[in-house]
Amino acid sequence: MVNGIKYYIVVLFACFGICAFAQQEAWNVRLGNKQYRDSSYVDAEVEYRKALEQNPKSFEGLYNLGNALFKQEKYDEALEQYKAAASVAGDDKGRLSAVNHNIGNSLCAKQQYAEAVEAYKASLKQNPKDNETRYNLAYAQEMCKQQQQQQNQQNQQNQQQQQDKKDQQQQNDNQQNQQDKQDQQQQQQQQD
Repeated sequence: MVNGIKYYIVVLFACFGICAFAQQEAWNVRLGNKQYRDSSYVDAEVEYRKALEQNPKSFEGLYNLGNALFKQEKYDEALEQYKAAASVAGDDKGRLSAVNHNIGNSLCAKQQYAEAVEAYKASLKQNPKDNETRYNLAYAQEMCKQQQQQQNQQNQQNQQQQQDKKDQQQQNDNQQNQQDKQDQQQQQQQQD
């Protein structure tokens, strides 16, 4: 009987410890959310990181940390957090849609438009009625098109410059050959 009571006491303390841990995580997320709403993104980041120390697989902690980093223009770090959030989102379409939308935003901010298009498409698969994501997809597609056109123009300019260099070198070689011939003729005339 005494052993049974000890067992229940140990189990009870373990449950209280887990609950306290979860409450601390939720507290840090709520405090981070308040900081975020107040535009104190660095302070929000600190609170979200504290929440993730308590529970590294907290979707809210990962996703909100990504948002705080995005607001600080730390796009690579934000992407890491969004991808981590996606890995713990499970099959929740709302969460997956939101994460992919923000991955697209981060990629757009980095001018990686082709990858952003794919992220927005993934978001729309989860939530086809999201008008903001549809707008962002259209924007990313247009920017991708412009980026490709600029790349094509740059390639054409590079090819033209290479051709101009080649033509100039050929012209220089021809002039040198003519000069060499003239010099040889003069030497031959002098010898005669």
